[in-house]
Amino acid sequence: MIPAFENYLRHHSQLTEPEIARICSLALQRKLKRNESLLIAGEICRHKVFIVSGVLRTYSVSGDGSEPILQFSQENSWAIDAESYDQQQPSRYNIAAVEPSEVLLWHKRDFDTLLAEFPGLKKYAEQLISRNIYISRQRLLAALSATPEEKYGDFANNYPDLLSRLPLRMIAAYLGISLKTLTRIRHAQWAR
Repeated sequence: MIPAFENYLRHHSQLTEPEIARICSLALQRKLKRNESLLIAGEICRHKVFIVSGVLRTYSVSGDGSEPILQFSQENSWAIDAESYDQQQPSRYNIAAVEPSEVLLWHKRDFDTLLAEFPGLKKYAEQLISRNIYISRQRLLAALSATPEEKYGDFANNYPDLLSRLPLRMIAAYLGISLKTLTRIRHAQWAR
């Protein structure tokens, strides 16, 4: 797992080899089974999580039992409940593996130490936060104004590799549409 993360850092940051080694030395490796939870609503998010392989979903559970999905995180990306992590307060969200996954975790105390030690890591973390804000804003705008067909089209264009890896019910929950509507959209596209 660590070599894949080292390569990720080499390609996405300006960190030196000793800095990369130090970051990796504080990582905890964990394998998750399908549907295994990494964070349960009510717990405090205490780790930064990097996905080496697999897919995680961040979701909530509504009063009616439905599970709206806020985000999918796949290999070479990060997963965290930022509000719970930053404030050290109970999370309103769950994070669980959609498929068998391998992740690296850093305890908040350790990651904060790394950010203080390595300005390059802090700069990279800030770039990731900015990018996530932009993506979240685009997703919010789509949720407010796009048709179901447009939502699905954006998802298919932005995450084509996830289409075959995710159950349709999860894609529908992410898009905020019913499974019936998603099925209709997909059938209409196949009929073309």
